[in-house]
Amino acid sequence: MGKQLVIVGAGHAHLTIIKNLQEFKDAGHDVTVVSSSALHYYSGMGPGMLSGIYRPEDIRFNVEKMSRDGGAEFIEDKVVRMHPPKKEIVLQSGRTLAYDVMSVNTGSFVPVEAAGASDNRVIPVKPIENLLDARRKIIAALKNRDLKITIVGGGPTGVEVAGNLWRLARSESGQCRITLIAGSRLLDQFKADVRTRVFNSLIRRNVQVVEDTRVSGIKDKAVVLSDGSTVDSDFVFMAVGVKPSPLFEDSGMPVGPDGGMLVNQYLQSVAFPEVFGGGDCISFEPEPLAKVGVYAVRQNPILFNNLLCYLKDSALTPFIPQKAVLLAFNMGDGSAVVQWHSLVWGGRLGFALKNYIDKAFMKKFQISGELETNP
Repeated sequence: MGKQLVIVGAGHAHLTIIKNLQEFKDAGHDVTVVSSSALHYYSGMGPGMLSGIYRPEDIRFNVEKMSRDGGAEFIEDKVVRMHPPKKEIVLQSGRTLAYDVMSVNTGSFVPVEAAGASDNRVIPVKPIENLLDARRKIIAALKNRDLKITIVGGGPTGVEVAGNLWRLARSESGQCRITLIAGSRLLDQFKADVRTRVFNSLIRRNVQVVEDTRVSGIKDKAVVLSDGSTVDSDFVFMAVGVKPSPLFEDSGMPVGPDGGMLVNQYLQSVAFPEVFGGGDCISFEPEPLAKVGVYAVRQNPILFNNLLCYLKDSALTPFIPQKAVLLAFNMGDGSAVVQWHSLVWGGRLGFALKNYIDKAFMKKFQISGELETNP
């Protein structure tokens, strides 16, 4: 007898599932996909969209059309509560959905409230759609005046946003003072060579990098720093403190230290084996994983396989994180800084490699006429 499979979130870790929904239908199962948007934007190319290297349609997937073409019901809505003992979820619209098996890939968000920021000048870097909205606002503003833009967060996203804001201002023939507040140290968790290359790339273009200082708040048109000084800012990009939705903890599910749904080696909830998950919204019990997209991409085929196997009561495949991941930072000037194991290099070859990898991933899942869709 067929079962009800519910897919919550259409992020990177679910794309293989959504592309191959017909396999679940052929096995006699009903499938429902719940996503907050009909389009999913690839975060790895988000800063490049901000600067104009990529068009919006270059970096997005039409998950609604993919779902419907695969025979699934697609619901554009948001899950606000889960009831795992009842095998039910509640949507923002008030609708309740029952499931036999569920997979969750709801991503992560930037809690801007922590900095006391709430107006439209403050731009969380997630969801990625925020960067498209920011691009439009900045282009409009540059037509009238010089701008002061601050990026909060010295991690990979903050670095890429800073470099690509420089490119955006340059392409619009505008003047823009860009300040990156890096916290204790720029790219603190990375090799010294990576930090040096990135730092030099930004400084060469007059991007001010502030280290050994944190943001204590945002007031009026200024970012307030921990040393009491302020940075005047027309726009503030928040690229720090990315965390999973409180949905899982609020629903009484076991969570990890970061609040993500706690999963085992098979990407199953440790308490509810019929619930699977991937990407930034999970906390991997065997070992902590960085919030980088490469893990979600690698979880793609594992989740697809394990959902099929669970539905037919066969053995599951463990997710084994790779020991070293290739990291490439798009610096916005046609170059990228790349780290692979102990090897670090940069320049245009680095960007060519990143661009090739990103476009190959997009091509694999852009099967629903995305490139013909208007922005």
